[in-house]
Amino acid sequence: MEKKLVSFSWSLGVLAFIMILAVKSKSVDAMSCEDALTALMPCRPFLTTGVDSPDPPCCQAVATVTASATTTLARRELCRCFEKAGPALGVIPDKAKQLPQKCGISVPVPIDPTINCDTIK
Repeated sequence: MEKKLVSFSWSLGVLAFIMILAVKSKSVDAMSCEDALTALMPCRPFLTTGVDSPDPPCCQAVATVTASATTTLARRELCRCFEKAGPALGVIPDKAKQLPQKCGISVPVPIDPTINCDTIK
């Protein structure tokens, strides 16, 4: 009897863990800040130095990160991420503003340190 109870408890624990993972994975609808910053590392030379234009891997990264921001909440979180991380990473604000245009990409999150992230739709 005790063996069946332990086995049953273990099964419930595994089931609960799987359900938590399923709910958690569905609630995440965008890239995390850390993942977005990591993805955008190819843009660092353009964003932090005198390099005149971003290279193709940078533009691809911008497109990927942009595509992940599919909801208002995701776009606002991405905006806040850029707002906090930009200065810490030495991003030149004017270069950040130029990035979408130089890559030929329309972005739903303005790359501008002066934007109020709460106004993003």
